[in-house]
Amino acid sequence: MLDAKTVKEYAKRLGADIVGIASMDRFEGAPPQMDPRYIMPKAKSMIVMGFRVMRGSLRGIEEGTFFSNYSAMGYGGITYLYMPITVINLCKIIEDEGFEAIPIGHQSDWRAIDNVGKLRNNYSKPVEPGKPSPDIMIHLRIAGFVAGLGEIGYSKMFLTPEFGPRQRLGVILTELELEPDPIYNGPQLCNRCMACVRDCPGQCIPADKTVKVTVAGHDLEWADVDMDKCNLYFRGGMETAEGETGSYFEGQTNVKPSPYSPFYKKPRNLYNTGQAVCGARGCTRACMVSLESRGVLKNKFESPFRTKKPWLVDWTDYQPVAETADPVAGTDPAKQERLKEARKEPD
Repeated sequence: MLDAKTVKEYAKRLGADIVGIASMDRFEGAPPQMDPRYIMPKAKSMIVMGFRVMRGSLRGIEEGTFFSNYSAMGYGGITYLYMPITVINLCKIIEDEGFEAIPIGHQSDWRAIDNVGKLRNNYSKPVEPGKPSPDIMIHLRIAGFVAGLGEIGYSKMFLTPEFGPRQRLGVILTELELEPDPIYNGPQLCNRCMACVRDCPGQCIPADKTVKVTVAGHDLEWADVDMDKCNLYFRGGMETAEGETGSYFEGQTNVKPSPYSPFYKKPRNLYNTGQAVCGARGCTRACMVSLESRGVLKNKFESPFRTKKPWLVDWTDYQPVAETADPVAGTDPAKQERLKEARKEPD
């Protein structure tokens, strides 16, 4: 019979860095579109795993010389390659014991709600009365909180005593009843230093506007992040001024590169969602620098992460660029067409 201790040992052997367990009653009061009990009504436990983002995967962006590594190895690669292997294999162990387990991981690509929690227009409808519209989205930060792994910082990033903001979370829902972990009650991680607010490229994290929720009897509060603006600056873009023309996003003339991107045009995504050109400058890097300077993280290093003033790109001479060649196919139309066909999603 599997118990909580054994499940955690398996998870770590399979690749998770940290593991916590939540009982499903901790989701009482959750909005239906974020309530995992609608996914598995007989679920007894949620297993939440954290996969560290290597500090080194942020080094290239900090130096301004190697931007793809964070999006590949610290972002999309963890979400779509490394994490699913761990999650699926742990589910196999649980199902071999006769308990259903759903390998959800980090993905919510088909979710019915948008980045601000509103239902997408004309996207999906409930299959029958009393059920939410598919797909439900599990709020991973809240999942991490109710599983006892850490706290939600002011920037809305999930913080753990091991890595601060440097992890991505994945979950498993299962009918196996496991002893839940206590809600995190360790040393305070976020001290409201507001480094995230000051360093956010698009000033998307307001210092005076917050969201307050009650989760499992605990009152939580974080910044009411402007997700639309974040989606722009996160990818290295910014809106053009009146009279300007931009070409940073393909097919859009109102976006140009920001001082936080060295690219004339946004590079293609890596592993589907990896496009963090800004390198999480405020919400992750500034937060990590602050936490490390306070000495509150367990994952310690010989050298400080930041040793000089962060760079900014001078785009005063910016001119929009014509459609660029594909980095693989070049300018050859025949090669471009073949590559386009090869990249199509299967029916």
